[in-house]
Amino acid sequence: MRLYETAFLIAPNLAEDETEQLIQQMAGVVTDNNGEMVDVDAWGKRKLAYQIQKFDAAFYVFFHYKSEADIPAELERRFKQTESILRYLTVLMEEEPKVRRKNAVKHKSKDAAGERMTAPSLEPESKAVPEVAPEEKVEAEPPAAPAPVPVETEPPAADDDAHEEEK
Repeated sequence: MRLYETAFLIAPNLAEDETEQLIQQMAGVVTDNNGEMVDVDAWGKRKLAYQIQKFDAAFYVFFHYKSEADIPAELERRFKQTESILRYLTVLMEEEPKVRRKNAVKHKSKDAAGERMTAPSLEPESKAVPEVAPEEKVEAEPPAAPAPVPVETEPPAADDDAHEEEK
């Protein structure tokens, strides 16, 4: 079985009970076909970035489930048949989600087989900041004045008439 995530947007003009019924119906597609529902995440009504079918908002729902490849296809078939579903997207997830860290740098380590890239450890590194006594502080020197830029002056251009007379 593979792990999938399906996101779909429900039209905001449905009543709350109809919206819940639609979510339960779509979740039933997964469980009825021997799939395992991991999580149902209903975000609620959110503003859309752009209009979809003349709606400015939609009810966002995310399913995380384990199943075979036929269940996402069946879900998408049902989404196409339901007018209340504005958009949908199904993504095949990795078993172990990748964790992104801001400014993560890969460290190199060598093993017996050669060089291999390893991810940085997740433990916070302690960064020691050297303390400087107040009397040892050095004031920054004022910035040096910019060097003067040499300006070349060209002799005045001769008139074209004078140039023609010489010829």
